[in-house]
Amino acid sequence: MLSLRTKLALLYAGAFFLAGGVLITVGFLGFRQTARVGTSPGQPAAHVTSGPLLPQAIALIVLAVASYWLGWLIAGRLLRPLRVITATAREISATNLHRRLSLGHGQDEFRELGETLDDLFGRLEAAFESQRNFVANASHELRTPLTAERTVLQVALADPEAGHGPLRPACQEVLALGQQQERLIDALLTLARGEQGLERPEPFDLAEVTAKVLAGRRAEAERRGLDLRAALGAAPASGDPSLAGSLVANLVDNALRHNLPGSSGGWISVETSASAGLAVVSVRNSGPVIPAGQVARLFQPFQRLGAERVRRSGSGDGPVPAGGHGLGLAIVRAIADAHGAELTARVQPEGGLGIEVAFGALTAIPPADNSKKRGRL
Repeated sequence: MLSLRTKLALLYAGAFFLAGGVLITVGFLGFRQTARVGTSPGQPAAHVTSGPLLPQAIALIVLAVASYWLGWLIAGRLLRPLRVITATAREISATNLHRRLSLGHGQDEFRELGETLDDLFGRLEAAFESQRNFVANASHELRTPLTAERTVLQVALADPEAGHGPLRPACQEVLALGQQQERLIDALLTLARGEQGLERPEPFDLAEVTAKVLAGRRAEAERRGLDLRAALGAAPASGDPSLAGSLVANLVDNALRHNLPGSSGGWISVETSASAGLAVVSVRNSGPVIPAGQVARLFQPFQRLGAERVRRSGSGDGPVPAGGHGLGLAIVRAIADAHGAELTARVQPEGGLGIEVAFGALTAIPPADNSKKRGRL
């Protein structure tokens, strides 16, 4: 297969040869016509030999060959940035994504291609870095309960006088740690499912989904002494109602977990509405003051405001997650992205956080469309 450089050189030589052939043909025909006009009346036309064509044809062939080599040199110079792009792209790998092409100044097609590839490498570098951080954090989160379980069992078994009575609290603590692992695994599965996108969007009412979530969490709000307020207006949307339920559940759980004590007037406000063609769910809560610069970080996996990973409850009923696993808001963001929903988070001056997710409102969807895969709303 011919290289691009060879093809361009042949194109230059072919164009030169064709143009030269046309010029020689036109000149030859004009020479014959002039010879005919120059004869006297009644005399036969002068015989025009083809002798002058031979040197011209030889010169044309020599110039065509020369034009090929000249075209080869020009094409090589013009394609040099492309060779640089190819060589650098081959050297870049998952461990060397910080490199960039940096083709310098200019406004040609190769520079535009280089800038596009540099942007692509930047996004890939961010994705790989995020993946490495996720794996490291997930490994830590999964290892911590296992280490705690092993420690509890080793302490219990190291006591030679341990009987059924002393072993019971140890077993209860191990069970609590196992439940913590189950919650973490469920959260990771939900996060992965949200990042996969939607298979078959279907219509649902965001108000109904939210009402089901709140029904299962009012008891926990009462136990914490929190005032749970709800104003659920009809909010028709389209997507995955199960994922939408997970999104609302994680928003409410986050508001329950990061709140003021009930004795300090802690509260949670949940609202749904349909406005400007959008189905909106809004969850606001009281709580400690959050630095504005920390909000974006909270939507990354395994990120918390507190640094503590696992703490023991004061009642001695086993370890409980300190602020959860740091996956709740990451799940919210993944599900919102899968639905093409707009997510807005604002810190409140008096403390706490307000999060709003706006889904595309439901339009008329023919029944046949429900069996087809559609893109983002």
